[in-house]
Amino acid sequence: MGFCDDSFLLTTAVAEDLYRRVAARQPIVDYHCHLSPRDIAEDRRFESLHAAWLEGDHYKWRAMRADGVGEERITGAATPREKFQAWAETVPHTLRNPLFHWTHLELRRHFGIEDLLEGSTAEKIWTEANRQLATGPLTARGILRRMNVALVGTTDDPADPLDWHTTLAASGFPVKVVPTFRPDVAGKVHLPDTARAWARRLADVSGIATDTLPGMLAAIAKRHDDFAALGCRASDHGLEALSAEHGTVAEAAAIWQRALAGTPATPAEAERFATHVVLHVARLNHARGWVTQLHLGPFRDPNPLLARRLGGDAGCDTIGDRRQGPGLIAFLGRLADEGTLGRMILYNINPADNALFAALPGSFQDGVIPGKIQWGSGWWFMDQERGMREQLNMLSDLGLLARFVGMVTDSRSFLSYPRHEYFRRILCDLVGGDVASGRLPDRRAWLDDLVAGVCHGNAHALFVAPRADAYFTPGFAGL
Repeated sequence: MGFCDDSFLLTTAVAEDLYRRVAARQPIVDYHCHLSPRDIAEDRRFESLHAAWLEGDHYKWRAMRADGVGEERITGAATPREKFQAWAETVPHTLRNPLFHWTHLELRRHFGIEDLLEGSTAEKIWTEANRQLATGPLTARGILRRMNVALVGTTDDPADPLDWHTTLAASGFPVKVVPTFRPDVAGKVHLPDTARAWARRLADVSGIATDTLPGMLAAIAKRHDDFAALGCRASDHGLEALSAEHGTVAEAAAIWQRALAGTPATPAEAERFATHVVLHVARLNHARGWVTQLHLGPFRDPNPLLARRLGGDAGCDTIGDRRQGPGLIAFLGRLADEGTLGRMILYNINPADNALFAALPGSFQDGVIPGKIQWGSGWWFMDQERGMREQLNMLSDLGLLARFVGMVTDSRSFLSYPRHEYFRRILCDLVGGDVASGRLPDRRAWLDDLVAGVCHGNAHALFVAPRADAYFTPGFAGL
């Protein structure tokens, strides 16, 4: 077995068969990512390998800082070629980090480049990749087609105008590109200037005054309608933690009024207010059959110096250690008690919470919709091989792997789609290993349906061809 060859990560004959015959053929449903809808609408032709690969990839930026690369050659004023050289020189120091695998999978799958990336090969790889980007099919849309992507769920603020999604909906592009409702800024009442600017934008795009809490929530509901008209199937919420104390409507209204007047909310008030907003959106989602995605746990901008210099989403965030159980239980319990608990995907960023997130969905399933409440894929600091294997094993132990909706890229780079291949190889290796050890029977119809469902079928039924009772059905592996 060689590095990144056809048997990469596949250690048994059953694993190789499942991957090649079933997993590799499945279309990709990338229901959570941060790709630019404008780039897709305009079918962007990337100016260079830096623009396609490094421009917004905070995973790489973080590794480069750890390797002693100055900010000038990461996000600063250095030329794209200089920044690429800095990345190339960093790559040999990423051995055993998932970036080493992803880097070489992406070079192979997109460009057919099998050279190892390092300082001495940077010029050759830069020249060949740029040649292909300049004249070949590797535009934004071309990459999606080549990677067999069926759906892209971008991440969009309710205050965003959605013009690019309107263009895409009318374009006839065969890959389904839909917005995802991400109202996180509504909860930033601890930052009055941010909250006020967002409220003005929301009022402008919705036509509803947002200077009161009822007005702001009505504007969110109006934008929920607008997103639905463009095929939206989910909301997404990034929080350090949900509040176990929900407070009253009057308290939430007072917090909003104070923020608009310039008084920052306390941390506890901000958490209660953000939870109030998420509850509101979750109820709207339930009425429409949408999925509520909760990304919980990151500690944002812990380094004030870097935060001031670089702003957010620059590779400076880290794993938080807040308790997640009390807030999650209160949140799900309240919706269940009201009869408004809809489809949910719960993502944790701290591996210490794995057992909690694997077990908790079982307390809130309804016995009607298979996999209604999901533990999401290994995310951010856990989307490497160890994190994926631990997530899949814990889910298998405490839930139903067969109902899992599978992997997402969570990426800002169009070249990240081999992460789905990475996940699929790991999944097939786990299942094939269990067959080889006698833990599972070698019954290929069952194994095929399991692999096809996790790689594509379950997500397809939920996000591409939704029905009120949508779920993967056996036999889908034949698609």
